[in-house]
Amino acid sequence: MFKSLTHKSFFVNLLVALALVALIIFLFFSALGLITHHNDNQQVPSITGKSFEEAKRVLESKGFEVVLQDSIYTDTAAPLSVMRQSPEADAIVKADRTIFLTVNRSVPPLVAMPDLRGFSFKSAELYLHSIGLKLGDTSFVPDIARNAVREQKINGNAIAPGTKINMGTAIDLVIGNGIGNNDMDVPDLVGMTVEQARSLLSGNNISLGAILAMDALTDTASAFIVKQSPEPKSMIAEGTIVENKIRPGEIMDIWISLNPPVKDTTIQSP
Repeated sequence: MFKSLTHKSFFVNLLVALALVALIIFLFFSALGLITHHNDNQQVPSITGKSFEEAKRVLESKGFEVVLQDSIYTDTAAPLSVMRQSPEADAIVKADRTIFLTVNRSVPPLVAMPDLRGFSFKSAELYLHSIGLKLGDTSFVPDIARNAVREQKINGNAIAPGTKINMGTAIDLVIGNGIGNNDMDVPDLVGMTVEQARSLLSGNNISLGAILAMDALTDTASAFIVKQSPEPKSMIAEGTIVENKIRPGEIMDIWISLNPPVKDTTIQSP
């Protein structure tokens, strides 16, 4: 055959060569389509939330390969349930594509209990969530440090920093209520200016609450206190006068005026 071709004209030889090249190219792309399963695509099913075994069975029945890629932990999902899949559900891929799965761990990992004492309540809550722990119950105790964590517990028992506990454990926090546990006599503010009273109260960790003007004022700080609540003393029975108590962190309300008061030493019955 090739010998006869050599006796043909150059033009005929060229046409035969081109035909052979075209045939080879056609056969190559036809075979390539078979090798790569061209147009043999499938939609990836959603298997998130299913157990690993069930997800594997569903995927393999559709011709997919399955690989367990990673594991994470959350206490809101069933152990060994599928948390993530790649490619994602409804993606169009080749029928023999490998699907990578991330499952929920069957045993929670251990984390070190942090030392939250002194943290603000909000900061402690955020820190717990950041390391996979949960906020449990909160209770309050007298303490001048308002909203500061005083104790950390698990099921009512104190938990020391550094103790290894399961991720997802609920941590109970004991919080300061902003009020101290040491009583003191209510200071007598009547006759002081607002600025003087504020300085005195601040030194005892007591705050000014409502400031009520008895008349028109332009300079509150230099106005005089004419009444206060609570008062320094009370009469609880005829002739019986007691000192009223207050704790650091509590609040006093005052009434103010331009003119200094004339102090009344008579104790009114409550």
